[in-house]
Amino acid sequence: MIRVQGARENNLKGLDVELPKRRLTVFTGVSGSGKSSLVFETIAAESQRMINETYSAFIQGFMPTLSRPDVDHLDGLTTAIIVDQERLGANVRSTVGTVTDANALLRVLFSKLGQPHIGSPQAYSFNVPSVTGSGMLKTEKAGRVQKEAKTYTLVGGMCPRCEGKGTVSDIDLTQLYDETKSLNDGALTIPGYTGDGWYVRIFTGSGFFDPDKPIRDYSKRELEDLLYKAPTKVKVDNINLTYEGLVPKIQKSFLAKDPEAMQPHIRAFVERAVTFDTCPECGGTRLSEGARASKIDGVSIADACAMQLTDLAEWIRGLERPAAAPLLRNLGHLLDSFVEIGLGYLSLDRPSGTLSGGEAQRVKMIRHLGSSLTDVTYVFDEPTIGLHPHDIQRMNSLLISLRDKGNTVLVVEHKPETIAIADHVVDLGPGAGTAGGEICFEGTVEDLRRSDTLTGRHLDDRARLKDAVRSPSGVLPIRGASTNNLKGVDVDIPLGVLTVLTGVAGSGKSSLIHGSMPADAGAISIDQTAIKGSRRSNPATYTGLLEPIRKGFAKATGTKPALFSANSEGACPACNGAGVIYTELGFMETVASPCEECEGRRFQPAVLEYRWGGRNIADVLDMPVTEALAFFGDGETRTPAAHAILERLSDVGLGYLSLGQPLTTLSGGERQRLKLAVAMADKGDLYVLDEPTTGLHLADVAQLLALLDRLVDSGKSVIVIEHHQAVMAHADWIIDLGPGAGHDGGRVVFEGTPADLVAAGSTLTGRHLAEYIGA
Repeated sequence: MIRVQGARENNLKGLDVELPKRRLTVFTGVSGSGKSSLVFETIAAESQRMINETYSAFIQGFMPTLSRPDVDHLDGLTTAIIVDQERLGANVRSTVGTVTDANALLRVLFSKLGQPHIGSPQAYSFNVPSVTGSGMLKTEKAGRVQKEAKTYTLVGGMCPRCEGKGTVSDIDLTQLYDETKSLNDGALTIPGYTGDGWYVRIFTGSGFFDPDKPIRDYSKRELEDLLYKAPTKVKVDNINLTYEGLVPKIQKSFLAKDPEAMQPHIRAFVERAVTFDTCPECGGTRLSEGARASKIDGVSIADACAMQLTDLAEWIRGLERPAAAPLLRNLGHLLDSFVEIGLGYLSLDRPSGTLSGGEAQRVKMIRHLGSSLTDVTYVFDEPTIGLHPHDIQRMNSLLISLRDKGNTVLVVEHKPETIAIADHVVDLGPGAGTAGGEICFEGTVEDLRRSDTLTGRHLDDRARLKDAVRSPSGVLPIRGASTNNLKGVDVDIPLGVLTVLTGVAGSGKSSLIHGSMPADAGAISIDQTAIKGSRRSNPATYTGLLEPIRKGFAKATGTKPALFSANSEGACPACNGAGVIYTELGFMETVASPCEECEGRRFQPAVLEYRWGGRNIADVLDMPVTEALAFFGDGETRTPAAHAILERLSDVGLGYLSLGQPLTTLSGGERQRLKLAVAMADKGDLYVLDEPTTGLHLADVAQLLALLDRLVDSGKSVIVIEHHQAVMAHADWIIDLGPGAGHDGGRVVFEGTPADLVAAGSTLTGRHLAEYIGA
């Protein structure tokens, strides 16, 4: 048994639980009930922390420091391997091949068998540039100095034009500055380049041009200095600084990051000012001419990386080369693992930042599939995310095979198909947030069905097809869509109704909506990318709710709004408004302790004296959304702007969240619903939701469907990319892509009402939906 006693991490209320080893245990419960707090932040975190402590202090200094979870006692832990839903790093140089080590094996293969032979495996790597150097080498031997000329060459595979990125960027100079203004008048239109900021002060004080002269009057030399000057030391206000032209500065600060990882206003600027084109020299393969010319049986490493993985595995199996037999066997095994886990439709050159949360999680699973480790605890966070019902059986058999090798498998999951294979179920609840954190049930799946818990009651829920579907008010035509694997798809998406786009993972759903939607459609997209926010961010700051609250407090107390922000003037001086004080202990873990001055409330005492409606600002931030709705709804604290935001938070099912809860403590499902609440404020008529049931409990899906109905009934058009059968059954119109994944997909195999899909039974989705509703 793994024994946990007195777990109090986040919202857990002193839990005691015993988990059987070498069994498959599934943790269920509504989103925010404490599943991740128990599994990831208590059991897995303590296991990893204790393993890290076995290393020397020197090595621990290079590892992430993990604080001890808030738990009385943990017993019987084994090594934990965590496979979570964190998106893979969105580095521009990162691809599926580099993340899974498949590229490393391919490079070795080509350096052994490629003709013409061009060098070591580095010669095939798009991250290694070619370098040459020469000089005199002095050697002292027996008191005499010998001199000899030496040349040094390193052959790398990086394309010199695009530096291994596959794309070249062109900057539209008219978006960087307004040529009718001078620098002092605010000519620079780049985000962050404000008149009183250091960026602009370096330009105005550099002395290379007159800051009061409009940019259109600059001489050729002055314009060259403004845009392209190489880094140069300058003195501004008696401070030594480095001056650099605008274009290289932007390339370093904005273009080195993945656009997906940027803040919205910076991303909008980059999309406006920069055009990315496929590199003309390497054709987007990222590789140098030599690496592209070296081939095995007419296939270069660029061709191999562009192949769909099922085809690449086939090609590797067909290579008869005794000299590289072990290498081919390893590579074949790795590629078969991709196919086995349902990712055979990817290619190795796919940028890792473009993978969905579910795909990223399955890519991380690959390295554990063939592992010969036993007696390990594998911890999975909703491994069925993004999987079509057809693929869930495959995932289930993988989880069972890991267990059968003698491992303990812990899975946080909402899908009834995966809950059904559990040896042991732990149900947390009964509610979410402060209403959760207790164990409602422990035992077998059969006992769960008979129990009167929320999960037990909803486990056998089956949606019904709607009796009547809405009629569309118009159509959004998509013509000749050929992004990624789409094969010139023509489809009319009905407007004014709930449209569900479905099909197996990799069939081209996201490519059709995100890649081929007309730019003028004005769609508001809510995808699965993570929320950007530090431990200082909370639902109030993220949704813009804090602004009307601060103004309300300021008006009621006759003070200024900045006092009521923990990130501004009102912050407690001892902890700078963080609420906790971090004590660095060198190589040991950093200890966080509540600030004694403000007792974790983040504001200075003087600010907490100001009251509005009988509450101070810290009391208001401690309120759950439902309580705040009543507080700002009427009476002296009536604030329509705050009330509107709180209503949207309540609509998406986040009524239990407190306004000041740090974003870093929210679960995946909560974050996505928070994004949905923010997006609902945007003025748009077309909403695109990418798998909104991610992280949702069976009981919450009904609430989500009611929300989608309200959006459609208010005159909006809603397109949902989804695998959940309850959402499909609720749709007015279904577009099914397939029939398979990768190059076996990319076609529309059905469009019509859910009833027609079930009646036809001609597609995989149709058969699974019919089975689900019991037709």
